[in-house]
Amino acid sequence: MGVLNYNLISGFNTAKIYASEEKLVVSLIVGQKGKGKTKELLDKVNTDVKTVSGNIVYLDKDTAHMFELNNKIRLINVSEYDISGPDEFYGFVAGIISQNHDIQQMYFDSYIKISHQTDVDITENVEKLAALSEKYKVDMILSVGLERSKFPAGLQANEKIAINFL
Repeated sequence: MGVLNYNLISGFNTAKIYASEEKLVVSLIVGQKGKGKTKELLDKVNTDVKTVSGNIVYLDKDTAHMFELNNKIRLINVSEYDISGPDEFYGFVAGIISQNHDIQQMYFDSYIKISHQTDVDITENVEKLAALSEKYKVDMILSVGLERSKFPAGLQANEKIAINFL
């Protein structure tokens, strides 16, 4: 049957309803700069680390939040890896997953910046990440700095992607 409601989010403790074993594979926290996306992401990852049985990876543009993350979370400073476009970023994420089959969750802070998609429609790359997430059973949570009015309609229609507008 599929997902009954892909956009039912309470706070960001995602209240997901499933009609079968299908599940959401990518969750987006969307809002303009200064709306609290990073705080929401940090709160979620630090809560989830207490209950997740697998590994958690947190990708960020720098190490500014290193001391706000639980020490069981692997922080990756994406700017150290000379990534210059969304395809390279996708390959980078696939490479991380290929090297550790115990990853259960991946968090992406400032997704547009770290994936080098400024002034580009993010739909294609987010859908590729959703397919990767589904294939390897890795939950992905992305913070996306966009105004609601500029958010791609195609992503809103994708039943595999949960969206929380701040």
